[in-house]
Amino acid sequence: MHEAKEKIIYVDPYKINTNYNDADIIFCTHSHYDHFSMEDINKVRKPETILVITTDCLDKAKELGFDTKNIITVEQNKKYEILGITVETVPAYNLENEYHNQVDNWVGYILEINDITYYIAGDTDLIPEIKSVNCDVAFLPVGGTYTMTAKTAANLANIIEPQIVIPTHYGTLVGTKEDAEIFEKELDENIECVILIKE
Repeated sequence: MHEAKEKIIYVDPYKINTNYNDADIIFCTHSHYDHFSMEDINKVRKPETILVITTDCLDKAKELGFDTKNIITVEQNKKYEILGITVETVPAYNLENEYHNQVDNWVGYILEINDITYYIAGDTDLIPEIKSVNCDVAFLPVGGTYTMTAKTAANLANIIEPQIVIPTHYGTLVGTKEDAEIFEKELDENIECVILIKE
């Protein structure tokens, strides 16, 4: 049985500034280049890193030279135990565009670490399957175009009621800091918003 304490975890590492090479686990939600970035995975991986991926990432993972024993492929609506961390996968897809199709079986992750649950939504709209997510901390995309808009993401947060919510997926490809600010304003007052990307 592995202890969950002091694990270094990355989810969809992208635009990493330096070579840390310290990851115990890397989770990837799907194979788009800003979520499975081969360059950035190489900046954070070490020889024993566990790579948790959807099946569409498998060829790229092998191209990176990951040992098959260090690769875990996941499916939607499943539970896993990885280095002492309970991991649950939830669907992630778009409702009205073709960027992220339901049939692709891409995921968001719920990680339980030391009795705190973290929901990382991945690229998704406000789909029925995630309205019942139970978590303490939620990372929700707010940039629009490929994901929920800021107001829709705030609606989801108000439905699932995490204690803390962190807006994501803005400031690079799509979305601006104003989306994060709109998101924060739309939240119920009992939900704390932490804006990590200020620019």
